[in-house]
Amino acid sequence: MKPMVEVISRGVCLQDGKLLLCQTRGASNTYLPGGHVEFMETARVGLEREIVEELAVSSQAGRFLGMVEHSFMQKGKPHCEWNVVFELSIADLSPSDSPVAAEEHIVFKWWDLDDLHAAKLEPEVLCELLPEWLSDLFAGERWSSGGDFI
Repeated sequence: MKPMVEVISRGVCLQDGKLLLCQTRGASNTYLPGGHVEFMETARVGLEREIVEELAVSSQAGRFLGMVEHSFMQKGKPHCEWNVVFELSIADLSPSDSPVAAEEHIVFKWWDLDDLHAAKLEPEVLCELLPEWLSDLFAGERWSSGGDFI
């Protein structure tokens, strides 16, 4: 099978300084909720579909925040993905609640936006980019590479 770049749509659900993060059970790293964009699907629609699949709730993908290229090893194989990142609104969800995943292999947790390194957020470059991208005053690039390609 020919290697390919995966297109991933990710959501930034931020409430009261807390960011909703996803984690694969047994893993040490976290990532933004979302998943693969399917063929002939927009990134926004893909994100909203993924939230229904992962949390069994509706959501609304909002403002485009940016895009990050990311390469990594997974189960001994190189992976490359483009993370398309949007603001995300999820009704009836708040940091005072523990979100229950609709899929058995993942869990959700709320994390302080200013402590993302401790959450081991991947791609790691998002730890610095997210606070900048969320700023109404940000006028820089909304694209980044998550490091050297493997």
